[in-house]
Amino acid sequence: MTEHDEHTKRKRRPFAGLRNNFLAGLVVVVPIAVTMWMIWTFVGWIDSWVLPFVPARYHPDSLIDTFFGDSAWFKMLFGEDVRINVRGLGVVVFLMFTVFVGWIAKGLIGRSFLAWGESLVDRMPVVRSLYNGIKQIAETVFSQSTETKFDKACLVEYPRKGIWAIAFISTKAKGEIDARIPVDEDIISVFLPTTPNPTSGFLLFVPRHSVISLDMTVEDAAKLVISAGLVYPNSKNPTQPVDVKPK
Repeated sequence: MTEHDEHTKRKRRPFAGLRNNFLAGLVVVVPIAVTMWMIWTFVGWIDSWVLPFVPARYHPDSLIDTFFGDSAWFKMLFGEDVRINVRGLGVVVFLMFTVFVGWIAKGLIGRSFLAWGESLVDRMPVVRSLYNGIKQIAETVFSQSTETKFDKACLVEYPRKGIWAIAFISTKAKGEIDARIPVDEDIISVFLPTTPNPTSGFLLFVPRHSVISLDMTVEDAAKLVISAGLVYPNSKNPTQPVDVKPK
């Protein structure tokens, strides 16, 4: 292509550079905006649930009016009636309340009271199943023990031979599951997430030799699943897969 042709092409597309800059800006702005919107919405949702339980005299507008409402400069700036919405106050109250409950639950009195409450729940047919299921999920997600967390990311052949899927190694199979599977080697339980929602998936029990461990972290593998294969874990060049060390 000659210089004259390139000049003519640029004249035909005068807004090409503007469009490219706009698309590049979207790549930067959209993730930040969506993240801030999600945080703002989540914080507001918690506030809407928690603040009704806080007495009105302890709300920010009431406290400010109590301490500064009589001053002349304050009335001149804000008027007689103060209405201030402090976003996140409900989150702070919720965090303080949760920390306090956790501190109480670790003590002897708290454990005794919790055991008494759970004994009452166990006598309620429908409530018992709901509570125990939610409690088990919460203990798994929020447990500080490393035994309840995914160990590594891996590849397994699913749904048939020759097709590989990303999964997360959970634990070694135990009990009846390990005894009933007719394989003379360790059985590994893996969680195979779905795309783009990794919170749903399949629990698979596979022989150890069928599992290929990956060098990428569990977080990077989750990003790969959520993005449907568009985001590869490589800090130097995200468009390329992680470098594999030669065997």
